[in-house]
Amino acid sequence: MAIPQSFIQELLSRVDIVEVVGRYVQLRKGGANFMGLCPFHGEKSPSFSVSPTKQFYHCFGCGKHGNAVGFLMDHTGVGFVEAVKDLAQQVGLMVPEEDVPPQERARAAAQRRHQATLNEVLLQAETAFKAQLKQSPRAIDYLKRRGVSGQIAKTFGLGYAPEGWRFLSTVFPDYQSPLLVDAGLVIAAEESPAQDGAAGQEARRYDRFRDRVMFPIRNVKGETIGFGGRILDQGEPKYLNSPETPVFSKGRELYGLFEARTAIRQAGYVLVTEGYMDVVALAQLGFPQAVATLGTACTPDHVRLLFRFSESVVFSFDGDAAGRRAARKALEATLPWITDTRSAKFLFLPPEHDPDSFIRAHGAEAFAQAVKDAHPLSRFLIEVAGTGCELDTAEGRARMASQAQPLWSAMPDGALKRQLLQELADHVGLDARELAQLWSARPVRRASGPAQSGQTPPRQGSPQSPTASPAAHPDRPRDTLSVARPVSRPAPYRRRHTTRGLLGRADRVARIVLSTPQAWDWLTADDHHLLALEPEPHGPLFAWLESQWLEHGPQPWAALSVALRDQPFEDLALALHASGVALEAPETEDGSEHQAPGPEELRRELRELLRRMRIEHLKAQETELIALAATDPGALARYRETQAQRIALETEAGT
Repeated sequence: MAIPQSFIQELLSRVDIVEVVGRYVQLRKGGANFMGLCPFHGEKSPSFSVSPTKQFYHCFGCGKHGNAVGFLMDHTGVGFVEAVKDLAQQVGLMVPEEDVPPQERARAAAQRRHQATLNEVLLQAETAFKAQLKQSPRAIDYLKRRGVSGQIAKTFGLGYAPEGWRFLSTVFPDYQSPLLVDAGLVIAAEESPAQDGAAGQEARRYDRFRDRVMFPIRNVKGETIGFGGRILDQGEPKYLNSPETPVFSKGRELYGLFEARTAIRQAGYVLVTEGYMDVVALAQLGFPQAVATLGTACTPDHVRLLFRFSESVVFSFDGDAAGRRAARKALEATLPWITDTRSAKFLFLPPEHDPDSFIRAHGAEAFAQAVKDAHPLSRFLIEVAGTGCELDTAEGRARMASQAQPLWSAMPDGALKRQLLQELADHVGLDARELAQLWSARPVRRASGPAQSGQTPPRQGSPQSPTASPAAHPDRPRDTLSVARPVSRPAPYRRRHTTRGLLGRADRVARIVLSTPQAWDWLTADDHHLLALEPEPHGPLFAWLESQWLEHGPQPWAALSVALRDQPFEDLALALHASGVALEAPETEDGSEHQAPGPEELRRELRELLRRMRIEHLKAQETELIALAATDPGALARYRETQAQRIALETEAGT
């Protein structure tokens, strides 16, 4: 969906960033701005500033900054389009949808209204369940025995669904409303339960959750979208989840992610477990960065969501056979989204333990050490590839090569993938080039346990080199925030004759990201924000590129050039792309070809350009802080911190 830039500008002119940020951060007036504790890193004194005049936020501690749309994306993890729609709804604007028939627009609007109504119904049920928990000694005793404090119960909104078939009829005036069925709260059956003597139409309905501790499931915006219920005594199923509804899909949501957002950023990683009580207990015992899948295997959508919040993911599974199977599914779901800047680990606990029991038996320090010692993805991939293979025989090594092919091919190109090719080749007794040639001669088998999210898994190209052609990936997911599309080392091309020195740093960055689809993925969120601060027309160009990346993932120039039409910075982008790369330029006079810079060379150039741009930005901050020092007691301390950051960056060039 393409959203006109003019609409985004109008939207930002109508929203009040102080009000938007104030829903998530406690702000106080400090001179012309509002100050608060930064939600993106842990701090004791406020360095997070929100400007009502500039409609901009900035943290002098960690450097995070942006507008209202950027704040929602960074803080809640939603995508660009969803953030825009959320803000538009708050100010009563309709997001324009280009090339969409009126009937489709009306249908989409009706669907959004229905979803909003279901969220309200589920929130009303959550409130009722929380009230019932206070009146149930059995449920309170169960939670106390599990070591859950009142504060943690409040944080996660725990409640209790009482015994009886129609408790919710006392909560909702119209128990026959189809909304209760649509929300997954009520089951409409042909016949009433045998235990109930009621008759007639009313008897055909009964509550889905009865005599269970209730765990509200929230999306990244904090809206209640479903429930998980844990039975108090004996019975099956032990855990019961809401069914699939218009607002809840278990293959796309993670329990506890909304509550864990800040802790994930502070810890530097997200811990993925298998149960509600694992999440609640770990939060109680000092690991609030835990989330859980909702009774299903980890899906690519789960992984994509996790990488929105952290570059490091640790999957925690039991050490038994079931845990190993779950870990393999998580591995397969993670491979298409892994990059050189992200890490995934696999923590296998003893078979008799889950995270909750392990930390209670061995303590928080032992659990933290176990997380630190977890298997890195590369080691686990080799282990999975070698499952059932006798590597002291030629047959076993050949089988490992066959089992490794779909796993390795699922990864996007990068240093990690190329190193794994060498390691796998060593294990199967071949040279890396020989292994790549072997795999190129046979079709790539799809790894077992394909994505269960409904999203088409990426197809893989021929691995005759350690990469695959972009054309071989027509269905690689494009709506992800952070996937890097595997691309082959392109055929030799030549730069057009241009004087490099005439291009500024912003020009050179734009030239690289326009010509190299995966280059935007090499940059951090802080880099994206820094580029968006550039003066016109570069800043708007970078902001637009980020929105395109968030909506569609890395795009080749052919797609970007079409989307650029009629944009105010179209001429700049076309000129920079032409000055940087000519895909079919003629040969030089002597007939030789100038080799294109490889990915690592481009990465180094980008890092150096961003380093220098950040130094200039920090210098500007220092000037601003010096001016504030007379009226703001904390400005001098922040000035020293900013100066130290600048000096550290300046010394990097000599390291």
